[in-house]
Amino acid sequence: MARVMTITLNSAYDLVGHLAHLTRGEVNQVDNLGLYPAGKGINVGKVLHDLGVKVALSGFLGQENQTGFQALFSRLHLTDLFHRVSGATRINVKLTEDNGVVTDLNFQGYHVNKQDWQKFVDFSLQQSQTFDVIAVCGSLPCGIHVDDFTAWLNQLNANNAKIVLDTSQQAFASGIRAKPWLVKPNRHELESWYGSSLTTQQQIIHAAKQIQKYGVPHVVVSMGKEGAIWLHENTVLYAQPPQDTHIVSTVGAGDTMVAGFIYGMLSGYAPEKTLASATALSTLAVSQSNVGISDLTLLNPILEKIKITFI
Repeated sequence: MARVMTITLNSAYDLVGHLAHLTRGEVNQVDNLGLYPAGKGINVGKVLHDLGVKVALSGFLGQENQTGFQALFSRLHLTDLFHRVSGATRINVKLTEDNGVVTDLNFQGYHVNKQDWQKFVDFSLQQSQTFDVIAVCGSLPCGIHVDDFTAWLNQLNANNAKIVLDTSQQAFASGIRAKPWLVKPNRHELESWYGSSLTTQQQIIHAAKQIQKYGVPHVVVSMGKEGAIWLHENTVLYAQPPQDTHIVSTVGAGDTMVAGFIYGMLSGYAPEKTLASATALSTLAVSQSNVGISDLTLLNPILEKIKITFI
């Protein structure tokens, strides 16, 4: 299996909770599901590890509260290539309601100065020559300008690694110009980039094709309980997940899907199997509070219910 590195520039501890209904301006009683070392790339790495992929993790961590991450890396025997910077890694509050709506309260954490950024760029470019796939996931922390981010992506791409990009807002709009191998916006992120609401499959496909025009071979659009659409060249595949899944938390579902795509494509799966497997993994993710695959035997019953169609 190919070697994979995930990069999380804006790591976070996720404080995950569940409540029946969130009422603004009132006291809300929340079931605390846990506090987890996270960040999108770390989530992707955890799932790939559970699937048996050799993975290294990199990015930034705050020096003041890194012990939770160190414990995670040690417990899972993950290769830790993170750069420590002064300050604390942020804490994000993620609340899931009974109807599946998730409210994110994302705080700011450490600031990455120019010296820290340049050290990381030099290190990552050197390391990228030893990895086949590099997944760059999540938002940009304070201190990293979007133009510098895109210039770095272009340099990574020049080293012939397959770049997977899962970010949003300006980082997404600028990052796709670096021609990553695969991008995975959710529908809301695609709408934000495209500039209008996308209510039908054809509208989503049309918007995704505009991303392909930048030279992006694979565009995956995740749509929550409505499934996912995958565009590659002139092929469009749609996955419909089972509708009877009990949702505990949707935190990390998109990251799990990214891991599923990386795993399926590196394993040489047929496109239909890759999409079905990634969708099944994502479906399993929403039925639990933490990110990761503790029992792979739970996937088969979900896979049997997923419908794959060509559009």
